[in-house]
Parts: sequence; structure tokens; C-alpha cells
Amino acid sequence: MESGQASDDDEYGRPVEVGGSDELAVLAASRTVLVAFRADWCGPCQLQDPVLETVAADTDAAVARIDVDANPSVADAYDVRGVPTLVLLVDGERVDRLVGLRHGAELRDLLARYVG
Repeated sequence: MESGQASDDDEYGRPVEVGGSDELAVLAASRTVLVAFRADWCGPCQLQDPVLETVAADTDAAVARIDVDANPSVADAYDVRGVPTLVLLVDGERVDRLVGLRHGAELRDLLARYVG
């Protein structure tokens, strides 16, 4: 598995680049995951990246990034129509969705409701 990809021994504390639906399913199976659907050409996504870095360091939840251009089937499966889109998964189930650029405080508050 390449560096930066999800694995069982990742300690997180940083966003994990997810390369497909199988990786996402393994990551989200038994934990809370904030999934950021993004694209390299997206200005708001680039602004969101440092926020995700900070949030990942501040929470016990995993933060995952998925490139919608490289993984269109995953984006379709999660009904992503624009980027950035953030989807919150708890034990593999979708519990919330945010579209557009979000501040760190909003993301930390959202995660605090689901992570002990």
C-alpha cells in the first residue's frame, strides 16, 4: 500500500488519501470518518485542505480525502455533485453532509457530536 493511503496501522492525525470505495469501506467500517470529496482544480478545495489538516490533528475521527476526478464512481455513490463536499460516516453509515467551504470550528463541532 502506498504512503498516504488508508491502512489498519495508520495513526491518522492527518488526512488520509483514499483511492477507492473499498479503501473507504475499510476505513469507515468501525469508526467516524469525515470524507472530503475534492479536486485539484477546485480553488475552495485548496482552501479547505489546511482546515482539514488542522481538524485531523484535533480529533479522534479519521479525515479522508477523495479526488473526484480519479474516483468518479465513489463520488457518484455518495451523490457528490459539486466540490468540496464533506460527508460524515459513522460506522460506515452516512449521518451528515456539508457542501462548500467550511470553517474548522464548524467541522470540529460536527465531529464532537459523534466522537467521544
